[in-house]
Amino acid sequence: MNKSFSPDDLTLRPAHFIGGDYVVDKGRLDVLAPSDGRWLARIPVADADMVDRAVAAARTALKQSGWAGLRPRERIRALHRWADLIEAEADTLARLEAVCSTRPVAHAATGDVMVTAEQIRFFAEFADKEGGDLVPAGTGSLGFISSQPYGVIGAIAPWNFPISMAGWKLGPALAAGNAVVLKPSEMTPFSALYMAELSVRAGVPAGLINVVLGDGPVTGTAITGHPGIDKVSFTGSTRAGAAIMENIARTGIKPMTLELGGKSPMVVFDDADLDMTADCLERGILSNAGQACIAGSRMIVQRAIADDLADRLAARFARHRPAATWAAKAGFCPIISEVQLKRIQSIVTAAAEQGGQIVTGGARFDHEGSYYQPTLIRDVTATSPAVTEEIFGPVATFQTFDTEQEAMELASHPTYGLCAGLFTRDLSRAMRLTDQLEAGTVWVNRYGRSRDHILPTGGWKASGLGKDLGREAYVANRRTKSVLIDL
Repeated sequence: MNKSFSPDDLTLRPAHFIGGDYVVDKGRLDVLAPSDGRWLARIPVADADMVDRAVAAARTALKQSGWAGLRPRERIRALHRWADLIEAEADTLARLEAVCSTRPVAHAATGDVMVTAEQIRFFAEFADKEGGDLVPAGTGSLGFISSQPYGVIGAIAPWNFPISMAGWKLGPALAAGNAVVLKPSEMTPFSALYMAELSVRAGVPAGLINVVLGDGPVTGTAITGHPGIDKVSFTGSTRAGAAIMENIARTGIKPMTLELGGKSPMVVFDDADLDMTADCLERGILSNAGQACIAGSRMIVQRAIADDLADRLAARFARHRPAATWAAKAGFCPIISEVQLKRIQSIVTAAAEQGGQIVTGGARFDHEGSYYQPTLIRDVTATSPAVTEEIFGPVATFQTFDTEQEAMELASHPTYGLCAGLFTRDLSRAMRLTDQLEAGTVWVNRYGRSRDHILPTGGWKASGLGKDLGREAYVANRRTKSVLIDL
């Protein structure tokens, strides 16, 4: 089915969504389409007063609806209705997603939107299956651990997968009995706004989801430092995560979940299936043009197969062609902004100046919009910026090794530990090295998440704190209380 559309035909709502209604505020930030640079809208920046209004709406909604105290199946039914409506409105949501983001509309309609609905249903089903625990106590005593929602969750979502990342935040928080104040990225705000509108239409009490627009320094700081926010959930860069931790420590202690940056290795041994591996490596770095925290940006390959695999990858990289995110046929994704494209280019240039060999790519596409060629760089040193820095673009380094020990030394990164890939037919080696890889997630003979949502995701080192997805994400939205009663 043809999902193409014209951006001129969309109706965009550059306003906050608070207490179940759109709230118009003065426009301050321009939203541009990365596909061709066109101006789309001017959105407001929620200041401390507007964030305070959203938090007050969330607390009022919790009190008046009794959301936290509802029978769990009632919460489940409301969330399932919301998920059904998200699926029914997939075309509209996909267009709102595609117009200002890097996500092709066809992929958003059949992938991102449907995954978001699945996530909401997945988390909803925890509501009547997770609770407190009885614990051993002395004769004549009753000990148990009760579980309760936090109250109001402050959530900040990134621009690279706007709707599904909003689902990561909203699904477990609401299923666990909380209300949410959500800030989507200022570059990709529109799908989150419509999701919030759909929640009210589905019967989720108005005010449980509030969406405030704005940037990090003003709106994000107001959310993370607000005394009425009981917990913070953030997905984004490590630098921004550090600033959030600092702001929370300065304004009052509260728990947080942080999914941050990555510089993930993909380690390939000479017994791997090379065609399958090349396909996985290609997807691992080029999906969404490398604009994913899990991007497999460091390819570490056993020397005996290095030239063969590099040739296969170069051929695969060279066949990609860009297309606008609203085009009928999905093409290679744009870079989110010109600023980010120039940063990618500066890192590639620096790597080449330090002796790196650009096998393919290394420049922007000759095409309208912000598009960068899939790029593979060999002969890089451990200190090359292409190895040390998170690029967030379609750029991979290619290093070689001879022994397992050398492979693990190259795979270890001093800063990041989000994900890792391992390619080998040797099951014993796979199990042995899975333990050694310093990452929150390890994929063997594949690269990327599945759609069953049960495996948690989260990083080691500076790649984050806590977990998203899985049972862990639901539990992270509730706090426990220990109770001991003498009978």
